[in-house]
Amino acid sequence: MRPPRLDQLDDLDRNLVALLQVNARESVANLARQLGVARTTVIARIARLERTNVIAGYNVRLGQDVLDASISAYVGIIIAPRHGADVQKRLAKMPEVQLLCAVSGEFDYVAWLRADSPDRINDLLDQIGGLEGVERTTTSIILARKIDRGTMGN
Repeated sequence: MRPPRLDQLDDLDRNLVALLQVNARESVANLARQLGVARTTVIARIARLERTNVIAGYNVRLGQDVLDASISAYVGIIIAPRHGADVQKRLAKMPEVQLLCAVSGEFDYVAWLRADSPDRINDLLDQIGGLEGVERTTTSIILARKIDRGTMGN
């Protein structure tokens, strides 16, 4: 069963999700105070949001110094027909692959990589390019973050 969409949630659930996106470690007491409801209501709502997979998990967002000490790159990947699932499984085994999206347009997938050095990015690109079914890759190294709302720093 698919989780409900955010627009299908009531105002309380939407506001709770928004607060947790800002700080997933916020105390239940503070959440209840900000939302104007009882602590037990917050606890029950969080449990339901987790159970229905509206909240799929919690992540650690790295500090800017850690991010600045790493190299990030976006890789557009073109896959041969009928190789998508296998390539996806192999990419899932690479911890430096932070995000993999199926996309429309020129590429089949776009991967976001984060590694500790240019040499490691180079090794990863060689590995990705060498996967059976990968026809071509195009890479863009991230030079600077101009707007960062925290969604890619996880």
